[in-house]
Amino acid sequence: MAQTTSLDPSPSTQTTISLADRRRSLLSSTVGNVLEWYEWTAYSVMSPFIAAAMFDQNDPASAILSVFAVFAVGFLMRPIGGIFFGWLGDRIGRKAVLLTTMLMMAAACFLIGLMPTFAMVGVWASVFLLVLRCVQGFAHGGESTASITYIAEIAPNNRRGQWGSVTGVSIIGGSVLAFLVGALLNSGLGDEAMGEYGWRIPFFVAGVMALVVLWMRRKMSESDVFENATQAVEHPKVPRRRVIAMTVRIIALISGVTCFNYVWMTYMTTYAINEQGMGSSAAYWATVVGQLACVVVSPFLGRLSDRIGRKPMYVLFAVLAIAVTVPFSLLVNDQPWTLTLTVGLALSIWALANSPLAAVQAESLPTYVRGRGIGFAYSLAVAVFGGTAPYLNQLFVSLEQPWLFNAYVMGLCGVTLIASFFFRETKGADLNKLEV
Repeated sequence: MAQTTSLDPSPSTQTTISLADRRRSLLSSTVGNVLEWYEWTAYSVMSPFIAAAMFDQNDPASAILSVFAVFAVGFLMRPIGGIFFGWLGDRIGRKAVLLTTMLMMAAACFLIGLMPTFAMVGVWASVFLLVLRCVQGFAHGGESTASITYIAEIAPNNRRGQWGSVTGVSIIGGSVLAFLVGALLNSGLGDEAMGEYGWRIPFFVAGVMALVVLWMRRKMSESDVFENATQAVEHPKVPRRRVIAMTVRIIALISGVTCFNYVWMTYMTTYAINEQGMGSSAAYWATVVGQLACVVVSPFLGRLSDRIGRKPMYVLFAVLAIAVTVPFSLLVNDQPWTLTLTVGLALSIWALANSPLAAVQAESLPTYVRGRGIGFAYSLAVAVFGGTAPYLNQLFVSLEQPWLFNAYVMGLCGVTLIASFFFRETKGADLNKLEV
């Protein structure tokens, strides 16, 4: 039987936020999240140049694998950051966490731009890069957790899917910005200058943008759902085993979604450049155009989930993702249009599942453990199934067995399909009176 977790304080003490304040807070959180994802994605966009600058070039294939290994290790820090900042957010609030993670991410990003190269300090360059990516991963786990939790809690009940879809827009928006900066720099400077110093510029740009975001975030309102929970006289607890079971289901639900995303949002551009011979500038522009399609459709798909429910969206995503993985992978060659088409369609399919994801997670966990639950489930799933995707994809391609990775992606999407049937429909749920 469902158990009600009543976190509704008395009417005299209940905190409310005006719609104008909610929208202002949504904007501040979203702009900051876009910057976070820009900082995170800039590493992937610049990976061919970082590989040349930070690793031993006696074996170019090994250098590419090394840069993606650092990418994966950074992701493994995300669950730690997600759990820590999720716990902190459940204690002190979501706003303070969003300010802290922005400062950490921006500092690490700026320092990456200042790092000495392998030619200057040898293996220490690789070590410095690893440490800074771990800091970024720790902060990014906290940012993603707090942002998902915060936006879902300030959203109107009947618009949570649509408002929550901005987390997906932020992911793609940050990625588009990173690829756009990469494309502009590559077009203006050329490959030689990019290899010498141009790859550092996107990381310096992030430091300047962070100042604007911090100014915007200082005016955000705290989540009223969180404040109502802290004011509640009674805090009935959901059995721990039920929370654990729901967390496992969330991990399973996200597994295929995040793996599919990282194949088409980050890795496929590097694959087109390194394996298919596509010009780097053309590949960046092709990716930008493809990703913009996802930005456009995400709010509409989030709104659709508010109307038809969350479960149908995940079933449709899983079926389509399984169907297109092999043909889309085979379509990509040295022609930019192939990358634009596949990235645009694949990420639009991904948006079917990602647009309602913030709503699904928030509606699955009670307020007093929502930050911790999302921090663990989301960050772990993204680290294990998303952060390792570029490395595994490149590894299987280098072994001339790309079909193994396609099978892996399709299998995880199958896990998402199965997991979707273990969730009850939660559209329109009141987070102050949540049944888990």
